[in-house]
Amino acid sequence: MGATSAISMVFPSTPEDAQRAIRQIVESVKAQRYDDAAVFAVRLAVDEAITNAIRHGNRGDRSKKVTVEYAVDDRQFRCSITDEGEGFRPQDLPDPTLDENLERPSGRGILLMRSYMTEVSFNEKGNRVTLIKRRDCRAPGDRAHAQELTKSPGRG
Repeated sequence: MGATSAISMVFPSTPEDAQRAIRQIVESVKAQRYDDAAVFAVRLAVDEAITNAIRHGNRGDRSKKVTVEYAVDDRQFRCSITDEGEGFRPQDLPDPTLDENLERPSGRGILLMRSYMTEVSFNEKGNRVTLIKRRDCRAPGDRAHAQELTKSPGRG
């Protein structure tokens, strides 16, 4: 196995280019023999981040670019996605899990990214997200992870 060097892609804000980038990233993760749950987690988070960059950051403007830089090795996947937009403050997004926000469409994608990645961070401007998935970090839906969550103190 071993490390792969960092790969950088710059592409227009189009769904077709986004899907090409996602496929390339997923193939790189599979090449490192990550399990199906990790591949799913990476695909979900990267798809969401690139979609947000195109829709919200670049406002669907096909003349604006999305920059994706990623590296994957046998220990972790790391990916930064940058758009040409004005940025945002993630802390200002409403919590999509609160009753009053259940019908609102904003914030769910970032919640998904945070649920499936080991780390999710944004630059100060708010136009770049960095996703990290450590290979040894269990994803939601992983049977062992689910069992850990359902154990309570005093139960075996």
